[in-house]
Amino acid sequence: MKALVYGGPGQKSWTEVPDPTIIDPRDAIIQVDTVTICGTDLHILGGDVPEVEPGRILGHEAVGTVVDIGTGVTGLSRGDRVLASCISACGACRYCRAGSYGQCRNGGGWVLGHLVDGVQAQYARLPFADLSTYQLAQNIADEAAVMLADILPTSYEVGVLNGQVRPGDTVVVVGVGPIGLAAILTARLYSPSHIIAVDKAESRLQAAKQFGADVAVKPDDDPLEVVQALTGGLGADVVMEAVGTPAAFELCTTLVRPGGRVANIGVHGKPATLHLEELWIKNVTITTGLVDTFSTPDLLRMLGTGQLDVGHMITHRFALDDFMAAYEVFARPAETGALKVVLSRQ
Repeated sequence: MKALVYGGPGQKSWTEVPDPTIIDPRDAIIQVDTVTICGTDLHILGGDVPEVEPGRILGHEAVGTVVDIGTGVTGLSRGDRVLASCISACGACRYCRAGSYGQCRNGGGWVLGHLVDGVQAQYARLPFADLSTYQLAQNIADEAAVMLADILPTSYEVGVLNGQVRPGDTVVVVGVGPIGLAAILTARLYSPSHIIAVDKAESRLQAAKQFGADVAVKPDDDPLEVVQALTGGLGADVVMEAVGTPAAFELCTTLVRPGGRVANIGVHGKPATLHLEELWIKNVTITTGLVDTFSTPDLLRMLGTGQLDVGHMITHRFALDDFMAAYEVFARPAETGALKVVLSRQ
């Protein structure tokens, strides 16, 4: 088969590799029907995730058809159409039993496209397939479902829930790429009074308004002044970092009010300064996290009933063989206007 293979920082190729096979009784093999590229993949290519070794097939967001199952898999059959979660869960370790699947200690967590081969390929092996896949209803399209492999549960759990967004809150999202847009979309479920989007790219700020932000501002246009004007000088109740850079994180800590909450979602490859000389007295809560995907069933139900509309996130579509072109478009969002790029077998 062909797959998108990481060759080291800055290097990737769409090339021939061996077909995946069942290694563990709880594995399943899927034919990849729809797949996308994540900002985390760009962080990997930038050298920010050194655990990823050259030769690894990238990707952790896909919808596919089950073509083979191990003897230990229950609840799945060949021919089932499934969402492949970005998180694999053994279901038995201390963290899995508490619902913290992202911290699985028995070979799960974020492993696809990270510690084992991922889904940017024609076929993929899914570990712990009985707990790490979701069968899809007929009324949920592949393109919509693949948005729930990672970005929707990540933004919802690590941003909205960790940030404890409440009715009437002023919420700031710094970085409104796909993760930031998903944070805006799911924050709206809690009826905040204001959602302020901060980004360098005008196209993404306009997209943020479509997803529910009522204010859009560039970092150079003094977002602190904008936030203070809306909050009587207090600052935001919740600020979400969805970029993964020191400057973005440090900006978040200046925008939050005393007693407020900073929820870091972004993938960081470099240290950021924590200004405790200013924050120690402000009762500010800072959270970090890897998605656990415990919310995926709820989000799928909301998607199926029309409570969530993710279609506007997809700006570019490619055939599965066009991975190199898709990466070029996704990596230059300021020029291309790319949000999510989707590649499909058909």
